[in-house]
Parts: sequence; structure tokens; C-alpha cells
Amino acid sequence: MARVKYIPNTELAETQPTLNERLLKERKVPTGNIFLALANAPAILDDFLTYANAVRAADLSPKLREMAILTVGYCTNSEYEVKHHHSHGLKAGLTEEQFQAIPDFETSSLFNEQEKAVMAFAKDSTLHVDVSDEVWNGIAKFLSEKQLVELAINVAWYNSGVRLMGALKIDLEEGYR
Repeated sequence: MARVKYIPNTELAETQPTLNERLLKERKVPTGNIFLALANAPAILDDFLTYANAVRAADLSPKLREMAILTVGYCTNSEYEVKHHHSHGLKAGLTEEQFQAIPDFETSSLFNEQEKAVMAFAKDSTLHVDVSDEVWNGIAKFLSEKQLVELAINVAWYNSGVRLMGALKIDLEEGYR
């Protein structure tokens, strides 16, 4: 059970109509519990959406981005993150087999060297914060500096997300169970 109230769209429509319209336009309907919880701090939620959109608009390939996000989800045992990004990963080009293999990417033959390097970066950053030179050098040979920064931002962003979900005990919506 969540530690804060989920602000329903009907209530948000009355108190923050512009924010509610934005949520309905930019996010899945019905609105995810993470957003309904963050609606308790509407100004921050509005900026949160802006930042999330900028992160998603990066040059980093959607497939690599989703591999990094799912690695963060698996490393932090965030069922919410993994379940929500399952469909995103498939849409971005992951196969179901690859999705299932992400926790064991290091030994899987389903991923190429670049994909493994992205997931190694996400894992190292998530588990240790300071990324080792070995892991950095492994991914730096595949990505431009812009893409490296975007990857670091994506991993950091989704690490903040799983920590918000954990702190607030965000419930996984029925449709994702």
C-alpha cells in the first residue's frame, strides 16, 4: 500500500487542470500510480514530466535506452519499473527472450558487445554509483560523448525513479500484475 495518497485524475482536474491535461496527453491512460502519487507535489510533477520528456527525446537508441532502464529495474528489484518497461522494451526492438535474459546479460549470447556494454554501465552505475574505468571504456568505444552523457542521465533518472517508487511504496497497477 502506498505511503501517500494517489490523487485521482478527477480531483487533479479540479485543482490542477493544466497538469491533469498534460498527464492525460503525455502518459498512458489510466495514469500510472507513480504520477498520481507525485501529484501531491504538482509543481515538481510538472517539472518531472518536462525532464522525463527530455530524457526520452535523446539521441541514444530507444533499444539501448530500454536495456539500460530494464537493467536498473532488475538491479534494484523494482517490479514496477520492469513491468512498466516490458512493453517499451519490446516496442524498441527487444525480443521477449532478450527481455527475460537481461538479469544475466553478461553470459547471454542474445546480446552483442555494445548492448552488453550499455547494460554493464547501467549495472555498475546502479550498484556502485562510481562507474569503473573498465566499464566506462567498454561503452565509450560505441557511443559519442553526447550519447554517453545521455546514457548516464537515463541511468541516473531511472535510478531516481525506482528510489521514489520504493520510498513511497508505489503499487503496481492491476493491468501490470
